[in-house]
Amino acid sequence: MGYLPFVLLWGLPQIWENSEGSSDLHSLPASPRFFPLRCLQISSFANSSWTRTDGLGWVGELQAYTWRNDSDTIVFLKPWSQGTLSDQLANQLQHIFKGYRSSFTRDIREFVKMLGSDSFQGTDIMSFQGTSWVSAPDAPPWMQRVCRVLNEDQGTKETVQWLLYDICPQFVRGVLETGKSELEKQVKPEAWLSSGPTPGPGRLLLVCHVSGFYPKPVWVMWMRGEQEQPGTQQGDILPHADGTWYLRVTLDVAAGEASGLSCRVKHSSLGDQDIILYWDHSHVLVIVLSVLAFILVLGGSFAFWFRRRRVYQNIQ
Repeated sequence: MGYLPFVLLWGLPQIWENSEGSSDLHSLPASPRFFPLRCLQISSFANSSWTRTDGLGWVGELQAYTWRNDSDTIVFLKPWSQGTLSDQLANQLQHIFKGYRSSFTRDIREFVKMLGSDSFQGTDIMSFQGTSWVSAPDAPPWMQRVCRVLNEDQGTKETVQWLLYDICPQFVRGVLETGKSELEKQVKPEAWLSSGPTPGPGRLLLVCHVSGFYPKPVWVMWMRGEQEQPGTQQGDILPHADGTWYLRVTLDVAAGEASGLSCRVKHSSLGDQDIILYWDHSHVLVIVLSVLAFILVLGGSFAFWFRRRRVYQNIQ
């Protein structure tokens, strides 16, 4: 059947430095310890003669690997991406993955012919457990037949076991060691408040901006005292060009209820020193001045237009 180990690498469990790492945003650790290894293979089969396979890999939030359709090798994007693997072992793995890609295309086509099906519909259909391929609980009945065929290929099963239980732990430990400084990088956020477009008569849209933070997990909430405001709306966390992140969090409130509200920011780089920004009267004054400035500009523009119109009429 050919090599199928790369599928298993895509399904690796999350890896961390120790089991005490926490993903709870209300108690973010001072130093991140949790670095999932995530891989994605995208294989497209347009017809019986055209196919394309690309791959991507991340350690934590950092993309460390890429595998393009027109390349015979996986590209290490970071100086530490190879971990502590020797060049000889890395080359051996590259050779296995190259063989895998060519055989994967052939095997999928053979399965389609064998099963009389032309689509897998993106469903989870099987996994490798212990020493055998096992059909997923919700897989179609014909998956049992596929697993029996795969389990007859002893050479591939041994290769998968070797990769999964010997090489992968060694590889991950090495990557966490060589990439430690970049993986554990901490950048403190900057935060500021502003007002957004008026939601309606007598209402304000309070905006809390949090920018330049790393790593990505962050907790931002509009508060009144120690009470979280349930109307808080969080936008998407967006990337900066330097690898840090930006977040915008809003709250729609009645104008008379804005006083006493604050925006609270928790991030691992801050330790226990949360950022707390208060919405006070100075922000209300800024809003009023902005509105007055807009009215003045609008009035000046209207007066200018009116004078020009009168001049034009006098000429006529």
